[in-house]
Amino acid sequence: MPVEQVRVPRAGESIAEGTLNRWLKPDGAFVNVDDPLFELGTDKATQEVAAQVAGVLKILVKEGETVAVESVVASIDTDAKAPAPPAASRSAAAEPPRESAKPQAATQPAPGPAASRLLAEAGVSATAVAGTAPGGRVTKGDVIAHTDAPKKPANGTPPPPKPAAPAPAPGSRITRQPMSPIRKRIAERLLASQNTTATLTTFNEADMTAIQELRAKYNERFEKKHGAKLGFMSVFVKAAVEALKAFPLVNARIDGSDIVHQHFYDIGVAVSTEKGLMVPVLRGADDLGFADIEKRIGELAKKARDGKISVTDLEGGTFTITNGGTFGSMMSTPILNPPQVAILGMHSIIKRPVAVNDAVVIRPMMYLALSYDHRLIDGRDAVQFLVRVKECVENPERMLLDI
Repeated sequence: MPVEQVRVPRAGESIAEGTLNRWLKPDGAFVNVDDPLFELGTDKATQEVAAQVAGVLKILVKEGETVAVESVVASIDTDAKAPAPPAASRSAAAEPPRESAKPQAATQPAPGPAASRLLAEAGVSATAVAGTAPGGRVTKGDVIAHTDAPKKPANGTPPPPKPAAPAPAPGSRITRQPMSPIRKRIAERLLASQNTTATLTTFNEADMTAIQELRAKYNERFEKKHGAKLGFMSVFVKAAVEALKAFPLVNARIDGSDIVHQHFYDIGVAVSTEKGLMVPVLRGADDLGFADIEKRIGELAKKARDGKISVTDLEGGTFTITNGGTFGSMMSTPILNPPQVAILGMHSIIKRPVAVNDAVVIRPMMYLALSYDHRLIDGRDAVQFLVRVKECVENPERMLLDI
């Protein structure tokens, strides 16, 4: 019989494997062309893989397994026919209603104290849980199994990730929860970054007065004209591009024993999502105006948070900017995103006393951090790069006038 193999698609030039997070169709189900079959997770993004042919699905790989690109994870019997549509429903008089499960539920033994507590915390009725103890009694384990089971809507959309850790068992001092596939991949990437680079961090600070005044004066007109707010990130992206042009090694990468100079400016902007940190890339940032940058960042951030980001959106950046200040961070040392050799960290804006023209004044200040790979970038270049960013941020009109 004709059988079509279902293979793991190539998710990007630098990705050799991923994790089969979950099957979106059960084994033996009839699938149509373009029906989502499974969710593939990589260290960059999560994507749904759809059926290329119609037929009956036979699953060959379990959920949670690591799968190589082009490996076979299922097959589809294309000779199988779609199930016949259900016959027209009969009238209520022709077919009496079946006995409901309510009488059985009434005689179901009451759940134990531990199970009752978990049911109350989860807001679940005991009648909704299949009991495995004698007489159908619901146990603590039954409740945990019921609440942990993934709930897939009828349209096949995968359920959103759980927002919190599982409830601890009564009297337990710890709980153990497996890492999600994407969290495991992020952990591997971060550890590899630390182990394969000679990372140092240099710090500076920027007076944000000029940017705040610029936003206060023009934001309303800017948003009305361009449909996007004038944020801080567009200023930092343009400042980073100016500094990268002045110090091109910061925009380069290492390939074996070669230095690869990159004469383009694709800037990654870190975005926090429920599945972890993602870094979509602004292509050709040197050719984008402030409005274009703000709109593009908004589009990419929405795609990332909606789970619609593609691997193409995340690949190929030459430099990254991350803003820990959105979460209240005052100072941090960002981790490199290989093969990039530098990353700029923004932080909270805090009013504090500073000396200006020999007078102590209160100014909105932001600490800046540049982590860099010392194998390629010397300390002098890193410090001067960050000084150039500071100068551009403190004098945004210079970038607007290109002087």
